[in-house]
Amino acid sequence: MAGTAERGVRHERQRGGRGGGHRRAGRRHRPAPHRLGGDGRRTRPTLADAGAGISLHANGIRALDVLGVGRALRAAARPQYTGGTRTPAGTWLARMDGRELERKLGTAIVGIPRAELHRLLREALPPGCLVIGSEVTAVDRSDPDRPRVAAGDRVLEADLVVAADGVRSRLRRALFPGHPGPVHSGSTVLRAITERPVELRTDFEVTWGRGAEFGHITFADGRAEWHAVLNAPPGRRHPDALAAMRRRFAGWHDPIPALLDATRPEAVLHHDIHELVTPLPSFTDGRIVLLGDAAHAMTPNLGQGACQALEDAATLAAALATGPTVASALARYDAERRPRSQSVARAARQAGRMGQQLAHPLGIALRNAALRLAPSGATVRAILRHADWTPQPLG
Repeated sequence: MAGTAERGVRHERQRGGRGGGHRRAGRRHRPAPHRLGGDGRRTRPTLADAGAGISLHANGIRALDVLGVGRALRAAARPQYTGGTRTPAGTWLARMDGRELERKLGTAIVGIPRAELHRLLREALPPGCLVIGSEVTAVDRSDPDRPRVAAGDRVLEADLVVAADGVRSRLRRALFPGHPGPVHSGSTVLRAITERPVELRTDFEVTWGRGAEFGHITFADGRAEWHAVLNAPPGRRHPDALAAMRRRFAGWHDPIPALLDATRPEAVLHHDIHELVTPLPSFTDGRIVLLGDAAHAMTPNLGQGACQALEDAATLAAALATGPTVASALARYDAERRPRSQSVARAARQAGRMGQQLAHPLGIALRNAALRLAPSGATVRAILRHADWTPQPLG
């Protein structure tokens, strides 16, 4: 379970070289970036590190290596070595061998609080380039080579605008007015980080019931993030979300009750899950490029949302650092990222249908039997299918 790594409206003034604003892109295009943080609707005096925890696969970690944040991430995150998939009664359906993943990919999956990952990314930025509390009101494209970003009382001229403004991207809507936009996936997610460390026997678990999933990942300080994904219509909310989760998962195996007991009611976040079912025809338009959920919002069932956003950033940075022109760099970015990210999004949707969203008893029984009969190492091979990706160097 993972969400994406970027939130809010983040546009970048640059001479090419910063994918999502993470680090210098290289020698050929010297960047002069401005990252505008906020929610795109109102100004804020401070950044809001919304979110609970995040798990990153090898592809996301490799992208952070290229962007200069990999070492700091490894120091702050916790490798997820043990765990797998269970039934509500606690029976194991499949095991995950994190050390085997580490042998094959050079790293296990890691878990980290989202706020901590945001801090690491911000610390890697040059001083003064992150602007917060400024609402982006318009992008003027009258000059195709020099878009102008209106942000509060200032106008920024740019060689390139990177739009990472999330699943409900306003810039995507402006660039592709005929696109239907995001649709509700049929699921909703509740999640939280425990208030205190929890004694857990495994690093990472997912439990599948009828139209429901409960999972956890662990952090370096002993706390854990848990998530509950449920089949539900959009907009349904609970007066006391934590109490509702205790009722919904009553009778499910340990450590689910302990994770809920270690959580403050006000810490529970609740979001409906939306995705871009209709693929975009392009991730670029002139000197504007879409990145992350703005380009390929997907369901969290593969834990690849943030990793794909980080792949976007690393690929864009490398293309800008090595390409002869911004136009050629953007053409390369679109050619490399659109097919892969849209393929991962389709796979995530299918994984959700066969996993958390499955509600028919016969279908659940057949799926569980297939998982039990699967050969040893099947889980690792399934993860490798999407996680074994290597970025290009920046120069």
